[in-house]
Formats: sequence, C-alpha cells, structure tokens
Amino acid sequence: MTGTAHRLARLSRRQALAGGLAVASLPLPFVHARAASPIRVGFPVPLSSPYADEAVEMVRGARTAIAMFNDQGGVDGRQAELVVRDFRMEPHVATAGTLSLIKDGIDFISGGLSPGVQSAINDVAKKHGVIFNAISQSDEIVAHPALGATTFHEGPTSHMSSHALGEYAFPQYGDRVAYLAVNYSVGRDLVAGLKHVGQKSGVKTVAEVYHPLGTSDFTPFLQKIAASKPTLVFFCNYGPDQQYAIQQAAWAGLKKTAKLAVPVISMTARLAAGSEAYEGVIGCASYYWRLEDTVPSANVFNRRFREVNEGRVPTAYGALGFAGPMAMLTAAKKAGSVEPGKVAAEMLAMKYDIYKGEQYYRKCDHQSVQPMVILDSRYTVAASDRDVFTIVKTYPADEAFLATCAAEGDK
Repeated sequence: MTGTAHRLARLSRRQALAGGLAVASLPLPFVHARAASPIRVGFPVPLSSPYADEAVEMVRGARTAIAMFNDQGGVDGRQAELVVRDFRMEPHVATAGTLSLIKDGIDFISGGLSPGVQSAINDVAKKHGVIFNAISQSDEIVAHPALGATTFHEGPTSHMSSHALGEYAFPQYGDRVAYLAVNYSVGRDLVAGLKHVGQKSGVKTVAEVYHPLGTSDFTPFLQKIAASKPTLVFFCNYGPDQQYAIQQAAWAGLKKTAKLAVPVISMTARLAAGSEAYEGVIGCASYYWRLEDTVPSANVFNRRFREVNEGRVPTAYGALGFAGPMAMLTAAKKAGSVEPGKVAAEMLAMKYDIYKGEQYYRKCDHQSVQPMVILDSRYTVAASDRDVFTIVKTYPADEAFLATCAAEGDK
C-alpha cells in the first residue's frame, strides 16, 4: 500500500482483510441476533496495487452500505455482511478468487476497480448466475459479449466521464487539445470518448501520448505534450499516475500555457499531490462530498459514512464502494428475496436515490444512469482540509452521456 493510504487512511490491507470486514467488525450497536443466515456480499478490490489508496476508500464505502442496510432491518430480518478479498491487478487471481467466493456461499458481488480484473470477476459471476454490480471505469463491462443477465455496472463508464467533461471543457479551452493517457484500457477509452466529443466542437488534436501504468517520471511525456503547444491538456490516468503527472506538469509550468483537465479526477491524488499542483485543474467525478449541501440523500450518506469511518468524508470511489452493494441490497429488500432473477428484475425496474440523486439502470446494458459533477480544484492552506474542490456544474442522470445501445452490440 502506498504512503498516501497510510497518511489518509489508517486502514491497512491486513485490517481490511481481517474477518472479511463482516458485520462482526462493525461497531457493536449494529450486530444483532439473526433468525437466518446473513446475506453475504463479496467485495474484491485491488488492495495490493497502484490503486491501493482508492481500494481502501471503496472498502470504507462498502462498510457503510452494510451498516445502513442493517440499520434498516435487512431483508425479512436477514442482516448483511461484507467479505473483502484482495484480487490485486491480476485477472488470474480474480478468476480463482471469485470462484472461491461463490463456493463459500456469496449472494452478491461488487467491487472491481481495475477493468481487467473486473472482466475476470464478471466472467465467473456470469457463469454461475451471481449478480455482480461493478464499480470500475469501463466501457467493455456493459457491452457485448461481456454483458450478462446478472451483470450490472454502478460505476460510470469511461464514455460517460469523458463526455461530461468534454461538454464542459471543449467550448471554453479546446482550440488545441493534447492527451496524456495511461497505456491501459481505461486510458484508451477515455481518450476515445473525449475525441468523439471533440469532433462535435471541431477541436484539433495536437498530441496523443501514452505512458505505462505505474510511471513516476513523466518528464519525457510532458516534453512531447508541451512541444505541441496545446491550450487544453487531458490527463487520462488515475491514482499515483495522476498525482505525479499533475505535480510534474505544474513544476514544468504547463499550467501557464494550457488548461489541465482530468476525466476521472481523484481526491486522494489531489490530497497527496498538494494544493498548489492541482489548483485550477478541472475534472469530472461521479461524486463529491459537498453534494450534501444540496442533495438530501448525500447528506444522509455522508453522515453515516463519517460515523462508520472515524469522521472521514467519502471520496468518489468511497461513494461508489457504497453504491455498488447498496443498490443490490436495496433491490433485494424491494424483492423480498436474494434470488438472482428476482433481484436483477427489481434492479432493472427501480429508480433509486441512495446517495446523490435519482438513478436507474438502462435496460439494454444494465448501466447506471446517474448524476455527474464537474469540479474545479481549490487552493487550500491546511493539509487536513478535505474541501479541495468546488462543484462548478452538476449534470443530472441523462442517457445522452452513454454510448448507444447499438454501439455496445445490443440487437
């Protein structure tokens, strides 16, 4: 786990895995005698990976979902428990681990984060008819042939994030556009989505540069970007890659000549990189905790998150870690059952507002249609200040930001 996770989290990988973070690990008021076996939610995330910081935040969110669901009485008195597994960033580990979870009697699966690992989890879950509500940035998970009757995607797709940010950024800054992207599926998908939006605005792409996952020195990549003289630079990466790239771009003076934008902006990367590096950087996120000021469900969620997690506020992926399990459990409560067919049918029928406004799953691809926010990075003085972004625009749930069903192979 990275140093950032230790500074911001105090929840170690060992602690996260201990006892699967089941209900027994929650504060005693939420442990009740049960008349029936618990509803078990498997939660595989890459705790041993470059995305460890975000994986820890996802576990915090999932713990909050279990606590809130149990507060509400469960399903016919059945409480839920969370079983966390570290599947790293290795698909073969995810395949074997998902099969082990299913053999252990898991009712539902959420988590994922990495698109490659997410696909491996989905393949096994699909084969065994277990509902998997994925929370990675991914276009492939909702397209054929990956999509199955039990496949759902609570996280936004790369197409959604890039289209929301592109709609906001291109008209203001998009004369000459450069892309710095991780050479991984999410980076390529984000670039493809942004270029698609850019075509509508007639913008010119002046550079498209890819870097390996886990890069620490971005100097040669940023030199290529700077040489193209862009007015707008998109950083299509995440976690430490995003942190180091933004820091080094600021040190190199790139912000003096171009607007920096991030399709999937990370609060943990911003906190690690510091205020000065990120100041003025814009980005898209599926959630920011200051939605509590205007959205009642965000206020309720944030309050419970703080109670479960020692006063912390959720990051965007902490919120997705909550939403993935909570959406399935909400559907199970409505269905009065954990039977996969009944829960899947309820998920496709329901409109739900569990943490940020109304959402629903589109029937053709089981993608959650959801609000998205555009953020502007604030300068803050105190390192402990977690109010690091300003919400400059909120997009309500809108299928216009999704790829068409036909483009995803739906017939």
